[in-house]
Amino acid sequence: TIDSQGVSFHYGAQVGAGGLQMSNSSKIIGNVFSNGNITGSNSATIDNDVIIAGNGHVLSGMHVKGNALVYSCSNSTIDGNLTYVTGGSPGDCNVVGTIYEQSNEITSQPLPITQSQIDEWKSEATAGGTTGSISLSGTQTMSLGPKKITGDLSLSNSAVLTLTGTVYVTGNITISNSGKIKLDSVYGALSGVILSDGTISPSNSSVLQGSGQAGSYLMVLSTNISDSAITVGNSASGAIFYTSVGGITVSNSFSAREVTGYRLIMSNNATITYESGLANVFFSSGPAGGWKVTSW
Repeated sequence: TIDSQGVSFHYGAQVGAGGLQMSNSSKIIGNVFSNGNITGSNSATIDNDVIIAGNGHVLSGMHVKGNALVYSCSNSTIDGNLTYVTGGSPGDCNVVGTIYEQSNEITSQPLPITQSQIDEWKSEATAGGTTGSISLSGTQTMSLGPKKITGDLSLSNSAVLTLTGTVYVTGNITISNSGKIKLDSVYGALSGVILSDGTISPSNSSVLQGSGQAGSYLMVLSTNISDSAITVGNSASGAIFYTSVGGITVSNSFSAREVTGYRLIMSNNATITYESGLANVFFSSGPAGGWKVTSW
């Protein structure tokens, strides 16, 4: 069988200490876990449950259609139950269900991918060789991977990049005007990753997709430390967006299967729709997604 590594995404959005900011009819269809504040305005909605870890953090200006477990609540509507922590407050929140108080602090959670796993993906890509910056446009297509790109990667005007292994970009990744990055069919039901030390900017109807089989996703991962490590808008669509230490900004009819990052900013009808299959995602690992013996 192909060697693989498991990563579990249990929430529609998981956010680090940078917190979650939602506005302008943005929506998360799924549960949300945050190690920082969650603030909303202008009909921002979370369709399921919300958990905010850490004393002192607040849920404010949100419509939560499920339950909320938070330190404090302010100016929000909770369709389910609200549980707050002693020392915090239910504030002026409109709670349809029951209000509970608990004494224990809500425990924070690390992001699901460790730095060692990110380093392994970088090593896997580098083992396939190194190339300079790549720019594709128009009807140009390319199959690539595993490979390290020392420089930038740019796709525009319906160009297509097919990943045959993990790709690591030291610079920035830009995808625009219906440009597409997809996994090769050899991935089967496994998922793959393209990662960058720079910023990643899919926009203008760009497409990011798995192999075409159920359970296969493309994860776009940035290790950049800025608030704009990943910036997505203008009808871009994709699978999994992930930042280890930076921020993700999404807007303008953006949709994704799952988003995880240190900080998340959503506006202008951006939607995250969680798929239950993401609770157990398996990524091909080893150079070129190598094979391993499972029985003899």
